Amino acid sequence: MEIVKNAKARFNYEILEEIEAGIVLTGTEVKSLSLKKVALVDAYGVIKRDELFLINMRIEHYSHSSHFAHDPIRSRKLLVHKKEITRLKAKLAEKGWAIIPLKMYFKNNKTV
Repeated sequence: MEIVKNAKARFNYEILEEIEAGIVLTGTEVKSLSLKKVALVDAYGVIKRDELFLINMRIEHYSHSSHFAHDPIRSRKLLVHKKEITRLKAKLAEKGWAIIPLKMYFKNNKTV
């Protein structure tokens, strides 16, 4: 089930390849995603300490959560194999390459 698509990404960037990655979320974030309260427009990926993170993805607060709500624009870890991160790191070293999320969806009850 598709949650959100980044329509501007295909207009603003030349997409040379696509990879699929899982994402680490909290419970209230998953509930907000079910309600499609997410924006990918300004989001991008970075590699920190040999881990891939998604920056500036906005997941709105879940309306029925308690005072322990999540930060809407926190960095979120992407789940990718080490070999893939090493390959992406080499690509990012080249001028003009960026990691841009194209879409989010649920696959086998997991967010991808």
